[in-house]
Amino acid sequence: MTDLPVTRLPVVPLPFEQSFEEIPDDEAETSKELAETLHSIMETTFKDEGHANRSVHAKSHGLLKGRLIVPEGLPPQLAQGAFAKPGTFPAVMRFSTNPGDILDDKVSTPRGLALKVIGVEGPRLPGSEGDVTQDFVMQNAKAFTAANPKAFLRTLKLLAKTTDKAPGMKKAFSALLRGVESTIEAMGGESGTLKSLGGHPQTHILGETFYTVVPLLYGPYYAKISVAPVSETLTALTDKHVDFGGNPDGLRQAVLDYFAQHGGVWEVRVQLASDLKKMPVEDASVVWPEDVSPYVTVARVEVDPQPSWSPEHVREIDDGMAFSPWHGLQAHRPIGGVMRVRKPSYEMSSGFRAAHNGCPVHEPR
Repeated sequence: MTDLPVTRLPVVPLPFEQSFEEIPDDEAETSKELAETLHSIMETTFKDEGHANRSVHAKSHGLLKGRLIVPEGLPPQLAQGAFAKPGTFPAVMRFSTNPGDILDDKVSTPRGLALKVIGVEGPRLPGSEGDVTQDFVMQNAKAFTAANPKAFLRTLKLLAKTTDKAPGMKKAFSALLRGVESTIEAMGGESGTLKSLGGHPQTHILGETFYTVVPLLYGPYYAKISVAPVSETLTALTDKHVDFGGNPDGLRQAVLDYFAQHGGVWEVRVQLASDLKKMPVEDASVVWPEDVSPYVTVARVEVDPQPSWSPEHVREIDDGMAFSPWHGLQAHRPIGGVMRVRKPSYEMSSGFRAAHNGCPVHEPR
């Protein structure tokens, strides 16, 4: 087990003001179009597979049960929301990749992590009244690929047209994009767009650091949250190439092999905003500078060795749970346009899966 470092507050956080959010007059229409586009992806994949998958992050690679540990002695600015009280809370982790269709892992796309913490207390967000969970939905990127909801919608409509199209060609295209991306990175750059289209390096998912990408409230402040591997067996997997051979589910097998022998420890870290210009709410594509406000540790997640993929976990977690940043406390309300417009889509996706799979989606207690 890795001990948590003593957390000190490195910045003076900026109190959140409602004026930081700027809501366009036509945002409701953008949100409606987004839900319709994601619904079309779900309809397509359901027709092909006879099973209702998520509209994004459809393919899971690891389904795990563990615990979130909040230490004593956090500074008051950090002891907020789900981290307000020290203690140990049950937690569920779902590792995934971005697309809405179930692809061969040789189509290498950005990775995702959904973390559900169970047993948190406090005033709830609309739609989650009566629940006791807090979800954090993350990707292995520090900022979103689109700056605002309209740009996100344009990208999603293009991706929706590729759902269920030429999986063999997608594998070849992914290999080409990985080569281009590796050249860009060798020159000190990076392209989130190339990665999202299939150019993500073919690396082990358990070595990744994940971020909420877009901001959320953190009590009276606002922030981004990260989950980073810290145990030696996990950090040894960072940037480690995975040879899938002929296994289309190579990432899932790699996670299964790992947790058959090892547990894991991650730190939950928070980057508090301290400057509205450098850490905007409405431009989701901005990477918040860590030299201005570094990520600081507020908790850890521990997972013991266990089967990371089983029929029981698929029924209970993959089909039986939904992960949404809107499942949670008012203290962690999602903010910014990209977050706001996705709320109806999360609700649509959960309802679609429950109705078509005959498996009620529920929040654990």
